[in-house]
This record gives sequence, C-alpha cells and structure tokens, in this order.
Amino acid sequence: MSVSIMKKVAVGMSGGVDSSIAALLLKEQGYEVTGIFMQCWDTEDDGCGADEDKAYALQTAMALNIPFKTLDFRSEYKTRVIDYFYTEYEAGRTPNPDVMCNKEIKFGIFYEWAMKEGFDFVATGHYAGVEYREGEYKLLKGADEGKDQSYFLYRLGQRQLQHTLFPLGDMRKPEVRALAKDKMLPSYKRPESMGICFIGEVNIKDFLKKRIGEKKGKVVTSAGEEVGEHDGVSFLTVGQRHGFRLKKYFGDPMYIIGKDAVTNTLTIGSYEEALTDGFYVSDLNWIGTDPFSGTDEIKCDVRIRHLGKLIPGSVKKSGNSLSVYLSFKTFGVAPGQSAVFYKGNEVLGGGIIS
Repeated sequence: MSVSIMKKVAVGMSGGVDSSIAALLLKEQGYEVTGIFMQCWDTEDDGCGADEDKAYALQTAMALNIPFKTLDFRSEYKTRVIDYFYTEYEAGRTPNPDVMCNKEIKFGIFYEWAMKEGFDFVATGHYAGVEYREGEYKLLKGADEGKDQSYFLYRLGQRQLQHTLFPLGDMRKPEVRALAKDKMLPSYKRPESMGICFIGEVNIKDFLKKRIGEKKGKVVTSAGEEVGEHDGVSFLTVGQRHGFRLKKYFGDPMYIIGKDAVTNTLTIGSYEEALTDGFYVSDLNWIGTDPFSGTDEIKCDVRIRHLGKLIPGSVKKSGNSLSVYLSFKTFGVAPGQSAVFYKGNEVLGGGIIS
C-alpha cells in the first residue's frame, strides 16, 4: 500500500525556499501533502511581509498541485510569543522568541490543529532531524552545520517528534536552492528570512519601545564607579559594546557584563570580564529520557546561541536547576538565553540561563 494512501502531512509553508522544498520532497515520497500558511502577525505592523509570504506559499502549493490553507494565529502569537518577548526584556533578560515560537505555535497550536484534523504528521523546513532508536524519538542536528536549527527546537518532546517530519535534515542549503531552481519553484530566488519568527527583520530597540518606555539609568564599572548613562536596561544585552554613553575614556572597548532591571543599572567591563565558564540553567526540557536518571552529573556539549560554538562541559543537577561548567570561557552569556545540551549530533534538551 502506498504512503500516499496511508499518511497525510500538514506542511508549514512560509513562502520561503526551505518549506517549499520540504513540501516538494514529501509529495515525491508519496505523502498526501497539504500546505499550511500560518498568519501570525498583522501585515501593517513593523514592515511585516505576510502578504508577500502568503502569495509565495500559495504559488508554490499551486505549482506542486497540493491543497492550501491559511490558519489565523495572530491572537495566540501575540499572547504566547510577543508578550513573552516583552515581559522577558522588561525583566532585564534576553529571550529567544524563535524558541518560544516553535514551542507555542509551530509545534503547539499548529501541531494540535493538525492532529485534530486527522493528519499523521506535521512538517517544516527546519534543518534538523528525527530518528527513532533506543525506544524513543531523538532530535538531531541538521547535516548542514551552517544552517542547523536544532537549537530552536529543544523544547519539543516525544509527543511532537513522533508525528514530525524534517525533510531537509540531511540536506545542505546549496542543494535546496539548486533543487528549487531545477523545479522552478516560485521561491527559489527569495532571500533568507531574518529577524523575529513570523515578523521578519526589525530593529529590536524600536520594537521594544512600542511597549517599554525609555528610562535613563546609571552605567557603572564592576568596581561600582559611575561612568555614564543609558536609556533603559531593557534595550541592551550582556556582551554589547554600544548603546550606552560614557563620560570616561577607558582606552579599550567596554562591554556590558551585567544588568539590574530593578535599579535600572548597567555594569560594564573589559572583554575579559565579559567572559565566563559557568552559569545556572532552569526551566528545563528534555527531549526524551532525563539524562540525569541515576546520576547528578553528565558530560556533554553546550550551545548558548543559534549556531554558536559547541563547548564541551560538565553539567550538574541541583534540584530543579543545573550548574553548567564549560571547558573554556565564552563571551556574552546572558540571562534569558537558552542553553542547549548535545551528545554528538543528538539534542538532549535545554533550559533558560538564569
């Protein structure tokens, strides 16, 4: 019996080349494919190109001769992703909205909709992989090291992964572009999408200022000396070397090494002071079996930003949080960022840096 009779898949189509090829590959593999465009942001806001994205997604669906449907998730997106984004920045942390977008939207309400509608799988154009072995589903890095998006997916679990397909997991971007051109898909020339998930490339400070007002505060050194001012800690993040005004010349660049949202104080220091080899992680999620079953310490690789270096480390469990010790110091570790743990090409899970 053919796959097309047995398996129905809802493909999240953004209008970009990656999701277009994901839909193409699944159709060629014999799945019954439906293209789904998720409307998550108002087209008039922030230069959002949702109308153009939807047009490309629809043209691609027509070229592939597959059904196409639009789902309106604007209200849920604002509540679950953008409100989280603002709240975290207001608290002085640096969140990753794409992580929350995947958890709440693509593999949250879209996934739930697809399962309710009788689809066997959901699929996206993420550069990542899923594999079933050792009695559970594993989330894997994408084969293209320069495009791997597994970092953004660490909040998924067994329930989602057993019904998820990542057709681009073994592909590299140039192959995807070449295939799209060969098939003359409408999106083959479209540039990479950048910026916030479903919104696009925006100036973060301008975006934040729509809800968070400017509030001048002190800039101090690690020794407590007041050396300048800034317009609000919410607009800045650990590791930045701009965005504040100094009244003292230091000779070498100075970087943000700490923020206090309560007192609206920014602490700056040298590059060496912006390096760290240890931090705490909470709000944990494991893809499969808890790696700390039977032990309170594991060795693994740690990534603290998308496509950031994988750093060998030791991770110790302490109650509901983790203490992370890196094998060498890294730059700009900021509260609110996600720390994701890897074993080889497998994503174990991760949490939020506190």
